Amino acid sequence: MTKRSDGSGAAAKGRRQRTLSEAAAEGRAIAARDAVERTAYANAAALASHDSEQSAGSGEFGFGGTMRRRDFVSLTATGLLISFSVKPLEGMARGRWNPANLQRPSPDFNAFVHIGADDRVTLLVGKIEMGQGVMTSLPQMAAEELNISIDKVDVVMGDTDLCPFDMGTYGSLSILALGPVLRAAAAEGKAVLMQMGSVKLGVPVDQLEVVDGILRSKADPSKRVSYGALTGGNRIERKVDGPAAMERVGDFTIIGISAPRRDAPAKVTGKAKYAGDIIPTGALHARILRAPAHGATLKSVDTSKAEAYPGARVVRAGSLIAVLHAHRDEADKALKLVVAEWNPSPSVLDDKNIFEHLEKHAPAPQTGRPRGNVAEGEAAAADIVATKYLKGYVAHAPMETHSAVTEIAADGKVTVWAGTQMPFGVQSQVAQALQLPPAKVRVITPFVGGGFGGKSVSNQAIESAVLAKAAGVPVRVIWDRSEEFFFDGFDPATVVNVRAGLTREKKITFWDYEVIAAGGRGLQEFYDIPHLRTNTRGTWGTGSGTLHPFNVGPWRAPGANANIWARESHIDALAAKAGMDPVEFRFSHLAGSARMATVLRTAVEKFGYKPKAQAAKPGQRANVGLGVALGIDAGTYVAGIAQVKLDRATGEITVERVVIAQDMGIVVNPIGAMQQLEGCVTQGLGYVLSEEVRFKNGEVLDKNFTTYTLPRFSWVPKIEGYLIANNELPPQGGGEPAIVLMGAMIGNAVFDLTGVRLTQLPFTKERVKAALG
Repeated sequence: MTKRSDGSGAAAKGRRQRTLSEAAAEGRAIAARDAVERTAYANAAALASHDSEQSAGSGEFGFGGTMRRRDFVSLTATGLLISFSVKPLEGMARGRWNPANLQRPSPDFNAFVHIGADDRVTLLVGKIEMGQGVMTSLPQMAAEELNISIDKVDVVMGDTDLCPFDMGTYGSLSILALGPVLRAAAAEGKAVLMQMGSVKLGVPVDQLEVVDGILRSKADPSKRVSYGALTGGNRIERKVDGPAAMERVGDFTIIGISAPRRDAPAKVTGKAKYAGDIIPTGALHARILRAPAHGATLKSVDTSKAEAYPGARVVRAGSLIAVLHAHRDEADKALKLVVAEWNPSPSVLDDKNIFEHLEKHAPAPQTGRPRGNVAEGEAAAADIVATKYLKGYVAHAPMETHSAVTEIAADGKVTVWAGTQMPFGVQSQVAQALQLPPAKVRVITPFVGGGFGGKSVSNQAIESAVLAKAAGVPVRVIWDRSEEFFFDGFDPATVVNVRAGLTREKKITFWDYEVIAAGGRGLQEFYDIPHLRTNTRGTWGTGSGTLHPFNVGPWRAPGANANIWARESHIDALAAKAGMDPVEFRFSHLAGSARMATVLRTAVEKFGYKPKAQAAKPGQRANVGLGVALGIDAGTYVAGIAQVKLDRATGEITVERVVIAQDMGIVVNPIGAMQQLEGCVTQGLGYVLSEEVRFKNGEVLDKNFTTYTLPRFSWVPKIEGYLIANNELPPQGGGEPAIVLMGAMIGNAVFDLTGVRLTQLPFTKERVKAALG
C-alpha cells in the first residue's frame, strides 16, 4: 500500500504549458478521420461522451465509453493532468507501453487523472466495464481523494488511443492493483492544487480546506477558488512517482458509501451500446465458414452458389472464407449455399474419457512451497482418506457473444470496436495481422456484455479486421451461440487427487495434493497442517490442442473453483472420519489464521449454525443438509454455509439458503460488492449443478442453451452476504471470491444430508441418483 506522506512537492516541478492554438492544430490534423468516427457513432447512437451538456451539469453520470480525438485534445488542452504507474503485483507479467497518437509519456504510465478548467475530473484508464462495476468504484476512489462529489468525475475506459496501456481486466485486480495508485494520483492532484490555491489566495496550505472542489480559507470561507479556476487556462502535467498524502480511512465520506451503478440506467432502458451495436456507414455482416470439429481440415469448397446470391459477397482472406451481406439473416442464407467437404478431426476424446487422458498426458508436477515431510506425516497417521475429484469443462456462456466491427479510414487508420477484456492485446494482434504499427490501430471497448475471463481472447476482432481490409468496407463479426460455444476457451476439465491423514488426536498430520490442468489458484494453505505437499500438473492457461482437444482459458476465479471444491470436500471427509462436526473441525485447525477464523465465525453466527448433535428441536436437521467451505481469492477471505434439500427419487438438489461472510479489506462500494457476491452465488449454481460441455471427436455437442443448462431464476436461493469491516487492509478483489465456495458448500451439504460424498462436478440429477444408489 502506498505510504502516507505530505506529498505536496514543488507545484512547478514537471509542469508544461500547452496553448490552445497547439491543441487546435493537432485537432485539425485529425479532422478528416474524426468525421468518419462521428458518422459511425451517429449511426450507432453511440456512447455518451464528455460533452458540453454534461460539463454544464446535465444531471447525467459522466461516463464516457470513449470520445473523439478532437474532444480529447480540447479536453486536455488545459487543466491539470496527473499521470501515474501501476506496479504489477508479485508474479504478474508486465506489459510494455503501446504508443498512442496523443500521449507519449514514459513507458510505465498506466492511467491519467485530468482536472479540467470546467471543474470536472476525467479518469483515463485501460480497464473495461463488463458488469463488474468499476466505472462506479474507480470514480469513487478518485472523488474521495479530491474531495469532490462523484457526479463530477467522468471516466474513459478501454480506448487504446486515449487511455494508457493496461494488461487487461481480469483477476479481480481493477480495485486491488489499480485502486491504490489511482487514489495516490488524485491525492497528488489535490496537493498541487492546494499549493496553487495557497499562492492565489495568500493563505498557507495548512489553513486551507477543500469542499466539493472548492478551496477555501478555514478562517475566512469567503476566500475561495475552484479547482478549474486555478488552472488559469494552462495545461499542467505532473507525474506521480512516490507516495502521496491520502485521506485517512476514518475521514472517508465517499469510499465505503453505496453508490448506484452508473451503467444501470443505460442498461435497463436499452440505451447501452455494445460492440455489435456499432454500425459504421456501409458496414456489412460477415458470416464465416466454420469447421464442424476441432482438428477438422478443409478438403474442398465450392462458393459459386453463395456468390450468386443477391447482395452477397464471398471474401477469402488467408484461412477465412466469409459471406458478406448488409443483412445478417441474408448472409446466413448465403453461407448455407457454400458446399464444403472436411477431413475429420483426429481427436478420439469425449467428455467421458477425458479424465483418463488428462492423467496420462499431464506435464511433470511442479511442487509449490512444501511444508514439513509428507512421508513423516503419513507415518504418524492413524487414519488416511484418499479421494479422486473430477470436474468437466465449463463454458463462459456470456449474454453478449463475441462481437467486433472494424473500419479502415482513407489514411489507413484502423478502428476496431470490440467486446474484449484486453483492448491493448487486441490492438497488438490486429496490428500484427494487418502488418501495421500498433499506433495505426485503435481499439475501442464499449460496454462488454459479460466476460468472466472468456473475452480475454478476442479472435472475432482479428477476423473483423482481416475481412475489412480484404473487402474494403467496414465489417461486423458477431458470433452466433454455436460459434460462442465452439470457440470458447473453456474452464478446463480437471482431476484432483488428495491423500491426507489424521492422528489419533483428530489432527491433520499430512496433506498430499495433486491437481491436473487447473493450476494452483485457491491453494493458499491456512489450515494448521505440519506436513504438506501440493503438486500442480498443468494450468488453465496451457494445453490447448495438446492436453485438451480445444481451447481452454480463465473462467471466473480460474482454477480456484476446482481446487477449493476438492480441498474443502476433503477437509469435510476428514472431519467425518474424525467423528467431528465440520465447523468444529475447521476451527480446530485455524489457530494460525485469525483472519480466516473471524470470517468463519461470522458465517456461523449469521447463519445460526448448530451441529446436528446440538439441534434445538428433534428432527430439525432431518430433511436438510448444511455444508460449509472456506477460501481465499484475490486477497479476500471468504466463508460460506449452504442449506440444501434433495429429491431422492429424481436426484435433484435444491439450494435453499446461502450465507457468505467476506473480508475484502476496505469496501469501496458496499452495494457493488454485494452485487458481485450475489452474482458469484448465482453463477456458481451452474458449474455445481448443471454446466458441463459435452463433446466427442473434436465436435462440441452443446450448441445452444437447449442442451447446456444455465442456472434458472427458480434455482436461486435466499442469499445473505456479510462484508466484514477490516479498514486496516487496502481494498481487495470482490468479483470472484464467493464463487469458489459453491462446489464444496453444496457437496458438503449433500453429504450432511445423505452421508454420500459427491466427487464429480457438476452434481447432475443422474450422478446424484447413481451415488445414492
